[in-house]
Amino acid sequence: MNKSLIYITVFILPIFSFGQDNDFEKDLEMALRPSKATFYSAVLPGLGQAYNKKYWKIPIVYGAIATGIYFYKQNDKDYNRYRNAYKRRLAGFTDDEFYGSGQYPSISNDGLIRAQSTLKRNKELSILVSVGLYILNIIDANVDAHLLQYNLDDNLTVRPNIEFDELQNKSNFGITFNIEL
Repeated sequence: MNKSLIYITVFILPIFSFGQDNDFEKDLEMALRPSKATFYSAVLPGLGQAYNKKYWKIPIVYGAIATGIYFYKQNDKDYNRYRNAYKRRLAGFTDDEFYGSGQYPSISNDGLIRAQSTLKRNKELSILVSVGLYILNIIDANVDAHLLQYNLDDNLTVRPNIEFDELQNKSNFGITFNIEL
């Protein structure tokens, strides 16, 4: 009986403490924000950006990943065309789309092999780019969530500054640092 009372006192009661400060809950939420954004972006691209309320980034994420997938499909389709033509030539046929209308082929067998090699490399590169953009989406959500934790009020500002000097008829460019305590 004593052991269970100690267990409840030490492990269970702190969970249900009612006097918690609201700032503690807010700090805890802010600390968990980057991991949630990372998880959401890993599950579904763009979901971490939505969690961070950076909705304008979602079409960029999907556009980038869709572009990589489009180029993969296009290179795969072309690769299959050249591979099928090469296979038909090895079988003795001269009716593929790259043979041409004359007695001699417009693309040689070596040209078909080189085209297959190039298109295969482009397919693999498209996959790598798509995966890289997916990972970049996850990193962006994480970094964005981390940056949302910083206090960005006007007490600390860095702004570009342009002043026109009328005596010399020149523009002066600079950076203004403002710190208000």
